[in-house]
Amino acid sequence: MPQQTMILSQEQQLRMVLAPQLRQSLEMLQAPILELRAMIRAELERNPTLEEMPATDAESIEDAKPAAEPIDETKKLDFRKEFEILARLDDEWRDYFFQKDEARPYTADDAERRKYFFDSIPQSISLQEHLMRQLALAELTDNDRRLGELLVGSINDDGYLTGSIDDIVATAPVEHDHLQNILSVIQDFDPPGIGARDLRECLALQLQRLGKRDTLADLIVQEHLDLLGAHKYQELARILKTTPEKIQDATTLIGTLDPKPGRAHSAELSPYVNPEVLVRKIGGEYLVVLTDDQLPQIRISKHYRSLMNDRDTSEEVRKYIVEKVQAGTLLLKSIQQRHHTIYRLTEEIVKVQRDFFDNGIAHLKPLTMADVAKVIGLHETTISRAVAGKHMQTPRGIFAMKYFFTPGLKTDNGGVLSNKTVQDIISSMIAGEDRAHPLSDQELFDALKQRGIQIARRTIAKYRIALKIPPSHLRRRE
Repeated sequence: MPQQTMILSQEQQLRMVLAPQLRQSLEMLQAPILELRAMIRAELERNPTLEEMPATDAESIEDAKPAAEPIDETKKLDFRKEFEILARLDDEWRDYFFQKDEARPYTADDAERRKYFFDSIPQSISLQEHLMRQLALAELTDNDRRLGELLVGSINDDGYLTGSIDDIVATAPVEHDHLQNILSVIQDFDPPGIGARDLRECLALQLQRLGKRDTLADLIVQEHLDLLGAHKYQELARILKTTPEKIQDATTLIGTLDPKPGRAHSAELSPYVNPEVLVRKIGGEYLVVLTDDQLPQIRISKHYRSLMNDRDTSEEVRKYIVEKVQAGTLLLKSIQQRHHTIYRLTEEIVKVQRDFFDNGIAHLKPLTMADVAKVIGLHETTISRAVAGKHMQTPRGIFAMKYFFTPGLKTDNGGVLSNKTVQDIISSMIAGEDRAHPLSDQELFDALKQRGIQIARRTIAKYRIALKIPPSHLRRRE
């Protein structure tokens, strides 16, 4: 057996390492506008040489430039050239906020409206908080309220009770029937159907709240939910000795119930989408406008500019200012580069997809990030970061920016269709089908082939699933 030894050796490796400046620039490019706002706020707190411009600030551009008095040339840290570059950058930054699109200056009223906008954003409470507030108002003893808290803590985000009553009885000094009575109290809370142990109980609780207990709909839910899920209405009518019309009416009522009542308070749901850019049609042309007025308007502090130009400033203080000003300059450059990239990207999207904006989804063209990257001179990964988590507000509604990047499918006439256009065609076909004889994936394949669209049957199934459309046997209405 060979003897094991420890050896110290050197090895050369060639690796790509992102510079701090590039890393910060990419992080800001990828961040949605509200995250970018938080990042700028955090940098304002860390960097004393940065300050937020007052809403009514009307200083002249000349005021923003460094003092004309020269710095002693014997100083080791001659910062004249860097400050000249910084001053020009600061001027451009201010011009961007105050003069873009020939808009009026940013005033105190604008600041007040912006503050009101953010203060008005509704903050949804979680399902657990919603139930605990109702539990606090329930007529229960302190001990029963603590048991109720155990039950509420066992309710998942969909609104269902996880585990069983027996599991809780095994960990708490309480009888089974007593705990069941407390669960019944919780099941009377809002939203209807909360605290159920399965789908059948959830739907039954909601029917009970609607005063539909012991009705045909309740009977179907309690005893024949599997047949309902398979849309076997004729068999239901035969078993329950009623007409298919009454079964259909009961099914319609059941269809209005919520199988996941807790989702209304899910933290995953966002009350609104904040568009990154606006696309407006003015005079027959589409105009791209960045919605970055929510960002703090920042600049390099005049106080630190003065310190930098003061002959009495010590070398240690000067070195500290240089470091912080350089960090602030990098921040400004990163923000400007982000705006420039997103603006150019949006312009190219609008240029390629003009037919979509004019005529709708049927005219959406295939587009890849590599295509756009080649046109605007950026890498494909940069485009991917630029569209991540960002939205566009257009005359046709609000869309995620990545919505406009779709692969294409060939047609018999040599053309290319966007996959979203094909999905829209499939959706329209299914919407107009005979409910008694719904279109199968093979029939959809044949219909698309007749239109000259070359697509595999498995791709049709994938698109149908993406559109949340069930297979034909589940869409059948007898």
